[in-house]
Amino acid sequence: MTKLEPGLAGEPGVSVGAEFILLGVPDLNGSIRGKALRPAAFQSAVANGTVITDLLLGLDPVDVPITDYERFGIRSGAGDLRLCPELGTLRDLSWRPGWQLCLATPLWLDGTTCELAVRAVLRRALADIAELGYEVLAAFEYEVRIFDRDGGPLSSGISYSLAEVHRFDEFIVRLDGALSGLGIELSAVHTEAGPGLLEVNIAARRGMQAADDASMLKLAVKAVAATLGLRASFLAKTVPGEEGSGGHVHFSCWREGENAFSGSAGGLPGALQAAVGGILNHLAGASLLLNPTINSYKRLVPGYFAPVNASWGIENRSTAVRVIRSDRLELGRLECRRPGADANPYLALAALTVAAADGIRLGTTPPPPATGDASQQQQQFAALPASLEAALQAFSADDVLRRSLGAEFSDYYAISRAWELKAWQEAVSEWERARYERAV
Repeated sequence: MTKLEPGLAGEPGVSVGAEFILLGVPDLNGSIRGKALRPAAFQSAVANGTVITDLLLGLDPVDVPITDYERFGIRSGAGDLRLCPELGTLRDLSWRPGWQLCLATPLWLDGTTCELAVRAVLRRALADIAELGYEVLAAFEYEVRIFDRDGGPLSSGISYSLAEVHRFDEFIVRLDGALSGLGIELSAVHTEAGPGLLEVNIAARRGMQAADDASMLKLAVKAVAATLGLRASFLAKTVPGEEGSGGHVHFSCWREGENAFSGSAGGLPGALQAAVGGILNHLAGASLLLNPTINSYKRLVPGYFAPVNASWGIENRSTAVRVIRSDRLELGRLECRRPGADANPYLALAALTVAAADGIRLGTTPPPPATGDASQQQQQFAALPASLEAALQAFSADDVLRRSLGAEFSDYYAISRAWELKAWQEAVSEWERARYERAV
């Protein structure tokens, strides 16, 4: 990273020669929204905060104001939020020389924390598990589709192909540089079994930084692709009959510098088993956060390593929760394979954290692990929601999950998902016209 100059009152400032600092807030749908500030304006924001419209709390994915909110947004007059820069997140944008990015904490105008902000939700979840004596280490892996200038997929869709990966050479080189500027370690890439599908793995980080890295990764992937005349998409399911795009989360809990998910040979540590049990217990309700769109559920079908039931197993990629053991104690972890690439990383990690914490707190014991294809074991493992509507119902019924995420946030989030359902129900698709217009 670029060396920082001192700012006001001895605080870190902006890079020498910086032109703009993008001050951003991750929104409910996973995008970073904000505004570009000149260095002097940014330093003023560091000292005093700055304002932005609270309409950002009430916009849907296509920027339509959600009229079901009354406290903020369009129906309240779209007042202000106060943004306070988090200097620890200040990063360089290599694809835009002279520009930097800094995440901000939004506050209500009375100075209280905006409990609806997704970073605030994750912060509460991390505090919840910290009360049990644990710190979270997490890493995200994304399957992203890359399209060329003509809209065609950049590869033909052969998984782990050393020949096909070369089609992404320039993109990967540019992305690696962009991630380095953002302080993110790119650990691996490989092709997946879908045309244009590339898996991107980043290194594990503690708590909030894991989600910050994932959020900035998505921003960088799209921006770097655009500089090359390409288009990147994190849509969960792009083409029927092809692999979808997952956003798997690798997760472990640490206590006093030791990995509580690694233990003696011949068995699984108690904390790991309890965390698995907690996640399985809350996975139906958590699906609303792990699979947040109408499109999400088109990925969740048998045969594509996208879990359809609350299953777990040891080194079993057909399950919702895969336990990974290693002779290296720092690598023992679980992988939740339910999230799609469209999941908001802050909310995905928050949901898994509070579910794991509940399991650890209660000493939950999971059922016997799956062997073989878990998607075919419907009698052993409970089915998970297969639609956004079913996920919303499961979320509404999970009082523990809602309370742990925050009652106000949970109501706010449920309204946003109900809005998505309403938008879908009011839409008429090309599929409907093609299928029914002549027959009815």
